Amino acid sequence: MTSQRGEKTRKETDRKIMQATLEIAMTKGIGGISIEEIARRSGVAKTTIYRRYENTSDLLSKMSTLEVSSSPELADLEPTRDNLELMMRKMVERFVSGIGVKAVGIILSSEEAFFQPLVKQAIAPEEQTLESFFDRGVQAGLFRSGIDAKFLFGTILGSMIACEALAGAIDDGWPERMTNLIWPTIVAA
Repeated sequence: MTSQRGEKTRKETDRKIMQATLEIAMTKGIGGISIEEIARRSGVAKTTIYRRYENTSDLLSKMSTLEVSSSPELADLEPTRDNLELMMRKMVERFVSGIGVKAVGIILSSEEAFFQPLVKQAIAPEEQTLESFFDRGVQAGLFRSGIDAKFLFGTILGSMIACEALAGAIDDGWPERMTNLIWPTIVAA
C-alpha cells in the first residue's frame, strides 16, 4: 500500500513539474525555464526537483522522452455508444493524470519545436485510437462513411480544455455529454 501511495505521489509531483515547465516554456520561452521558476510555479520544492533532475537541461531532455500511459485495451474496442463513452472517459483520465489538460492546450497552441515530441507522444496516440475506432465502425456499417476523425478529435480536445479552463476540472459527466454530442453525427442512418 505504501509503495502504491508513494508511486501516486511521485506521479503527481512529476505532473506538477511538467505542467509548470510547459507553462513557463509557453509564457517565457525555453530560455525562461529554470529549476527555481519551476519550483515556484509547481509548488514542488527545489530539492525534490534536483533529486529527479541534475539541472534544467536534464529536465528538458527527459521531458522530451516523456512516457505517456496508454490503454492498449482500447485498441480493438467494438464500435458501440458505450465504448465511445469509455474512450472519452479513458482519454480524460490519461490527460488529467499524465501531462494535464491545461498542458495539452499549451502544447497544441505552440509552434515551438520543443513541444513537437510531446504532441507525438501524448496527443497523436489518442487521435489514432479514436480514428481507428471510427474506422472499425464504418467498416462494420455502424457508422456513416466520411467521418472527419481529425475534426472530431479536435472538438473533443477543445471541449476538454474549455471545461478545465471554465470549471477548473473536467467533471465526471463530461464523457457522457461528449458522447451524446458526437454519437448522432457518426452513427449510420
